[in-house]
Amino acid sequence: GDTVTIGDVSFKLKAPKNPELVPQNYMTESLAQSVVHHLRWIMQKDLLGQDVFLIGPPGPLRRSIAMQYLELTKREVEYIALSRDTTETDLKQRREIRDGSAFYLDQATTEGRILILEGLEKAERNVLPVLNNLLENREMQLEDGRFLMSADRYDKLLQEHTKSELDAWKIVRVSEDFRVIALGLPVPKYSGNPLDPPLRSRFQARDVYHLPFKDHLQLLYSIGSNISTERISQLLSFATTLCSQESSTLGLPDFPLDSLSAAVQILDSFPMMSVQHIIDRLYPYNLFLGKEGRTAVKDMLKRFELQDSEKHLFPRKITQVESAHGNKPFKADVTVQIGEKEVTFQVPAGTGMLKNHSRSDTFIRTSSHNQLLAEMMQSHMVKDMCLIGGKGCGKTVIAKEFANMLGYSIEPIMLYQDMTARDLLQQRYTLPNGDTAWRPSPLVTAALEGKLVLLDGIHRINPGTLAVLQRLIHDRELTLYDGTRLLREDRYQNLKEELQLSDEKLQERSIFPIHPSFRIVVLAEPPVIGSSTQQWLGPEFLTLFLFHNVRSLSKSEEIEVIKQMIPNVPGIAVEKLLSVTHKLRETNDTTAQSLASFLSTRQLLRICRRLSQHPDESLYDAVNKACLSRFLPNLARSALHKNLQDSGIETTPDDTEKLEGKDYTCEINNGILKIGSVTMPIYNSAEKMKVPDVLFYENAQHMMVMEDMLKDFLLGEHLLLVGNQGVGKNKVVDRFLHLLNRPREYLQLHRDTTVQSLTLQPSVKDGLIIYEDSPLVKAVKFGHILVIDEADKAPTNVTCILKTLVESGEMVLSDGRRIVANHAHVEGRENVIVIHPDFRMIVLANRPGFPFLGNDFFGTLGDIFSCHAVDNPKPQSELAMLKQYGPNVPEAVLQKLVAAFGELRSLADQGIINYPYSTREVVNIVKHLQKFPSEGLANVVRNVFDFDSYNNEMREILYNTLHKYGIPIGAKPTNVQLAKE
Repeated sequence: GDTVTIGDVSFKLKAPKNPELVPQNYMTESLAQSVVHHLRWIMQKDLLGQDVFLIGPPGPLRRSIAMQYLELTKREVEYIALSRDTTETDLKQRREIRDGSAFYLDQATTEGRILILEGLEKAERNVLPVLNNLLENREMQLEDGRFLMSADRYDKLLQEHTKSELDAWKIVRVSEDFRVIALGLPVPKYSGNPLDPPLRSRFQARDVYHLPFKDHLQLLYSIGSNISTERISQLLSFATTLCSQESSTLGLPDFPLDSLSAAVQILDSFPMMSVQHIIDRLYPYNLFLGKEGRTAVKDMLKRFELQDSEKHLFPRKITQVESAHGNKPFKADVTVQIGEKEVTFQVPAGTGMLKNHSRSDTFIRTSSHNQLLAEMMQSHMVKDMCLIGGKGCGKTVIAKEFANMLGYSIEPIMLYQDMTARDLLQQRYTLPNGDTAWRPSPLVTAALEGKLVLLDGIHRINPGTLAVLQRLIHDRELTLYDGTRLLREDRYQNLKEELQLSDEKLQERSIFPIHPSFRIVVLAEPPVIGSSTQQWLGPEFLTLFLFHNVRSLSKSEEIEVIKQMIPNVPGIAVEKLLSVTHKLRETNDTTAQSLASFLSTRQLLRICRRLSQHPDESLYDAVNKACLSRFLPNLARSALHKNLQDSGIETTPDDTEKLEGKDYTCEINNGILKIGSVTMPIYNSAEKMKVPDVLFYENAQHMMVMEDMLKDFLLGEHLLLVGNQGVGKNKVVDRFLHLLNRPREYLQLHRDTTVQSLTLQPSVKDGLIIYEDSPLVKAVKFGHILVIDEADKAPTNVTCILKTLVESGEMVLSDGRRIVANHAHVEGRENVIVIHPDFRMIVLANRPGFPFLGNDFFGTLGDIFSCHAVDNPKPQSELAMLKQYGPNVPEAVLQKLVAAFGELRSLADQGIINYPYSTREVVNIVKHLQKFPSEGLANVVRNVFDFDSYNNEMREILYNTLHKYGIPIGAKPTNVQLAKE
């Protein structure tokens, strides 16, 4: 029966029923005066029985004040982070099938807990009104027919009726101690859904702004005792200025004031380091601001004397990593060279063995990467981080090397656009007896086991979904859907000592500690400045991480990397290749920059691997292949051509002659297949019925593509074939696999393909859902070739999960199993599928752009595949092929067709007509003529061109072209071209 008094307000404590649910360790030694005022106000409202709404800028402050209040008054907490996929059942009750149902919100209401709702602006518009009546009269009708009733009304009824009568009427008493604390952002300023007026009127609001300057300064002084007070106050003044009214009218997002303590902690270990450098990590203004914004920030840095001078230094490189001295598990001592000095500091380390600078063969240390890793070590000491850099510039590689040095095992999680909060935390599944249960996501298991989580592609995910992770990142605490709570290590230990419970007892009450070495590293592509959709780096996101910009390598570094990874690559070729790449990267011209994105470091390494095996190939073709220049708009294509010429990469007439004169045959001798000049042993396969067999007439064009594919196959690449419709992509692939005798699994994508359906195919047997492996999983297991057709039709966010599979050889299936690349990770783990060494993917897609309606698969993922453009056969080989389809059709007719279609295709390439007429159309015409020789040519070609008969301009162009080659379609007396000579 103690009382808590703040100023003149006092509150009587009650002993909590479940003391393990009371927040721990949120109170600090000395509370700032402003925080005490907030706590006093909440206490007044609590005594009045009112619900409160803490509103203010993004950051962990509001949540920590609410938690401090609950710790002070010893109240139990129910925490719900709202996101865009919260539904009313998440708020009221969730149906679990377990011989009945389990209830959720009643726990908070009936047992007098405090419900904390975070992120009201994230919930969809009409979800929250469910709470209106509960907030006002403490009444609510539940799904299962029970009715929640406020305490005083229930007690009145209890005087007239017995408790069993009220139970029979399904009336439940809401505890008089139940309160709601809502946390939200002010919406017109930040993005989100505005508050519903009826909901707003039921809350008492309190503006929780950042800590006042004086309080914040005291806090930072106590953290950074090694830094001059002047520098700290300059830093804080700069940050406060960026949060003021003036700078938000300039369009500058708020500076994340809460991250300042992390920055000061780093400066405390490195007092000689440049402050501007640290500010870049908290507020990477070069990445998300336009030119005016950048100048404004630089002027402010000048005004507060924070810009770099000679005497301030950058960290150079990590000189040493070793396990911490003394008995400190999961800690490492890292020594970083900064200027001439070396500084040693402690960071969390993984659960594995520390590898001291193991020369991993795949990671080549360049000076910029050394510096980046050293900076990441500093940030790792205090906070989670985010690496921002373009496609294929080596973010994943750097993160892996970083994890390696500290002995972390990595959990890669690929994020995609329509990912829900449940996919991130916990998913439902059914047990064999039909009960429902929850399966923790890889993120949660990683938190319990102390892994390093790589969240790849955070720029794709909806910001509302990310809100679920805020508490995990700020406080290392998490409440899952089934009521499990994860606590930070020190809070867990505190709880254990206070309640004298063993680990098992706490686990029965489903409370688990988060491993102290758990960390999150986020990978993202830079925000597009000025675009509304891709500006993901907002004020809310800034409070979560420290940011590191991964720049693309300088020319000399890139040459060094390529030469060390591929020792026998011809040197002159590398020089030329890099001069053209860096020329494209450094221009301000948008076309050139989009070309440069195709030539990322990853793609350059692929070209060089290929050159080291086949040194006589032309660079010109290699670069054109990487950019798929065959399908680029004319402007971009000519820009590419010009840049290549400037760097001395061109194609000479004798090259083309050599190619055309080359004899393309394919033959099989004693189990070895030879296409053109490339050989590969034939696969010995048990599953004959899965090897495709297809009618195929050989022609030089397709044999060239197949030879090219075979070269890449030997290098272990996954292939992407891009082409117009009807040029024989499927035929080429099937023929290729037939020659190699490889079984294939076939996957057809479409608009409604989801990540789930890519990996599993659910079917129902005896009332149970059974998941059968999808073709993807079968191919991975048995080493078949996975052919993915129409890849551009599926949403790009779905196809993104192929990236982790191709890149790191890891992927988590939706039923909890995971695919891993090498046997080393398997010992003792169940539910693991090892990728078969023969597994390959061949992806087919139409070219991007009108008239094809697909998504730009090549733009998002072209980087990880080796790309091949498939084109219609050349006139001679097309003619030869048509002769085989129509042996009885007069040759003159075939020649007319080939010539006419050749011209139509060149018109399509110039963009005069939209539809690219392909070989498939000609073949269909010839088949018809073969079967019904008496029909006139003009009649038969209409089978193809009637699609265009209602489009007048198009029809004119088509008819003129066809008349030119003497195909009298739609002839009128006015057509001069068809007149007799």
